[in-house]
This record gives sequence, C-alpha cells and structure tokens, in this order.
Amino acid sequence: MKLVFATNNLNKLKEVQEMLPETIELLSLRDINCFDEIDETETSLEGNAKLKADYITTNFGFNCFADDTGLEVESLEGKPGVYSARFAGEPANSERNMQKLLLDLEHKKNRKAQFRTAISLNINNKKFLFQGICKGEILEKKWGEKGFGYDPIFKPQGFNQSFAEMTSEEKNTISHRGIAVQKLVAFLNNY
Repeated sequence: MKLVFATNNLNKLKEVQEMLPETIELLSLRDINCFDEIDETETSLEGNAKLKADYITTNFGFNCFADDTGLEVESLEGKPGVYSARFAGEPANSERNMQKLLLDLEHKKNRKAQFRTAISLNINNKKFLFQGICKGEILEKKWGEKGFGYDPIFKPQGFNQSFAEMTSEEKNTISHRGIAVQKLVAFLNNY
C-alpha cells in the first residue's frame, strides 16, 4: 500500500519509516512532487494535522496521513503547544525555541510537561484520528546530542535520559509520535 506522509521534516519521515511494516510504502511530499508550503493555521494539533492531510488528499489524490506535535508545559498553561515549532518566532529554530523555553521556566519549580502528537489519516475517502502522549519534564539544561527539536531538554517519565540521549529505537518505543504511529500501524494492519 502506498501512503503519503505529509511532512517536509526528514527527521520525522525517517523516524516514522522505521516503525511502519514493509507492506506500506511511505511516500514523502517530495516523492509526489508537492513543494507547496502548507500553512498550519488551526489552533489545535488535531486541526493542523487534518488540514495538512486534507490538502494532500484534495490536491494530489493520495491516501495520506499528517501529524502535528506540541510540547505542553504545565506551569506555562500548556504552552508552547500548537506553536512549539515557532515558539521563539520566525524563522523556526530549535535552538532558539529551547533557549526561550528554558528562560521561561528559569524560576519555576514545576517542570512537568508532555509531548502530544495528533495524526490525521485520510484513506479511501474516510478520515481517522490517532493520538500519542509522552509525559515527562523539562530539564534545566541540554542532555545529549541525538534527536531533534526539544529532545535535548525533555526527559520522559520513568527514565534517566533525555530523548536526545536515546537511540531512535528506544525513543520510538515510548515517544508521543511512536505511540501515535503504533496506533496508526495497528489500524492499517487490520484495515
């Protein structure tokens, strides 16, 4: 089965490809010659995921899924949330986003946070939604060199490593995206 993952993020593409069964041929936006910038204009993760999946299905005719992920920090009332990728402003920059978050949390004791991923799947004219959550905390400084985004400052609950210190296999087992993709894969295997 051919399935488009509506992302330009090569890190996410690689991460998801590692989790899918060989029976699913994952296509990127580049593979279908989509070079459009799909603006994430919704105010929720679910809304942005649906918007991107619908854009590809409507304009390119492919079965498709799209995700949106946010880091939700309890003491910041769920921020940066849907604005995680551009938390420090434009242009989007992971290092600046992390520094802004660490500065915002500098005098806060509560560092509880969660990553949340919403996946919207359009397949055979039907729509489905999947969610994954990984609870943890924001570290006071970066740990590790792997991963991307906020991985160096996020320590998942029950672990003594940041996401950036884990192998991709370890991270995929417990991460928000990993959990959401596992739900997607289980659904596709029974579809």
